[in-house]
Amino acid sequence: MPSSVCTTVPLSNGLRIPVLGLGTSHNGGYCHDVILHALRECGVRHIDTARRYGCEEELGRAMRESGVPRSDLWLTNKLWPGDYGHKAAKKACLDSCSRMGLDYFDLYLMHWPQCHQRGRSNREVRAETWRALEELYHEGVCRAIGVSNFLVHHLEQLKEDCSVVPHVNQVEYHVYQQPRQLVEYCREEGIVFQGYCPLAKGEALGDPAVVKLAQKYGRTPAQICIRWSIQTGVVTIPKSTKKERIEENCQVFGFQLEEGDMAALGTLHDGRHVSWDPTHVE
Repeated sequence: MPSSVCTTVPLSNGLRIPVLGLGTSHNGGYCHDVILHALRECGVRHIDTARRYGCEEELGRAMRESGVPRSDLWLTNKLWPGDYGHKAAKKACLDSCSRMGLDYFDLYLMHWPQCHQRGRSNREVRAETWRALEELYHEGVCRAIGVSNFLVHHLEQLKEDCSVVPHVNQVEYHVYQQPRQLVEYCREEGIVFQGYCPLAKGEALGDPAVVKLAQKYGRTPAQICIRWSIQTGVVTIPKSTKKERIEENCQVFGFQLEEGDMAALGTLHDGRHVSWDPTHVE
C-alpha cells in the first residue's frame, strides 16, 4: 500500500485528515467493488459521502468488508438542507450513523448554505443547525464538523453566531475555479480548505496547458490536475467508479510540479462552476 496516499494535514482540533480522498455521488456515483478495491489495493483511507447520495448502507458494508480497521479510516458525511434545524439535524446525523453501522463520523458537514425554511432567514437556520453540530461534536458523534459550499460571508456569520469555528470548508476547486479570497480566508481562520471536482468534471482534461504538462511529466492530465490541487495545499477528493482511474488518481505523490508550471495552471482560472454555485445565497 502506498503510504503517501495517507499523507495528512492537521485540523485546528489536532486531528489529521488525509490530503487525498475518494468522493462518491448520486446518479451512479457509487460502485461497491471499486470502493473495496480503493480501500484494499490502493491504500485509500479517506471516503467522502452524503445522505443525499443514497449509498450510506452500501458504503458502510464496504467499509466492514474491506477489513480495514475503522480507526484507520476517515469518513466524511453531510447533512442535507431538508434536515436543517436543531432537532432534525441531530436525528439525521444519528440516522446516518445507524444506516452505515457506525458509532461516529470523522467529519460531518452542512452540505449547502441555503436552508429553504419559510419565514426564517438562511442565517438563522444555519446558526441553529450549526449549534446541533456543535453538540454532536462535543458528544463525540462527530470528531470534526464543517461546512460545504460556504462563502466568506456565510462563514463570517457562523463565526459571529456560534462558538466552534468549522474545521473544514469543502468547496468546488479546480484550475478553472480558484476562489483565492475564500482559500485565504479559510487559512487565516484555521479552517482546512477541501476541494471537490478537481478535474472540473472532465473539462480540464483536454485543456492544452494541462495536456502539455502531462506530456512533460509523463503523467496523465488527471494526475496533473490532482497534483496541482494537492500542491496548492488543498485536501482533494476526486470521484470515480472505475478501478483503473482510482489507481491513477492515487499515483500523484511521486512527482512535484515546478513553480513555473504551478503558476501557469494558476492562470487558467476563469470562474466557471461545473457544480453548484453558492454565489447568490444570502
